[in-house]
Amino acid sequence: MSLLTDNIIPGNQGMIFSTNAKEESDLAVIKRALLTLDGVEDVQINNTVFPLEFTVFTHSLVSVEDVEKKVNETGFHSIPKNTLNI
Repeated sequence: MSLLTDNIIPGNQGMIFSTNAKEESDLAVIKRALLTLDGVEDVQINNTVFPLEFTVFTHSLVSVEDVEKKVNETGFHSIPKNTLNI
């Protein structure tokens, strides 16, 4: 448990999440839902990898748990990838 693993830090790096969503329309639903969270600035979808990924960019601290809950509300799951990308 740390600031870096429990929160998305504002800036241009964002945090990458994997998801079990498979269709473009499902990813659009996730993106719309995440954009309603306070502090979320942008969500970019990467559908060229498997499992599909999305990156969340913020302008203030946003809890990873809040992102996971919001994605769960859409009927899908999300898992944050390694913060250091090692």
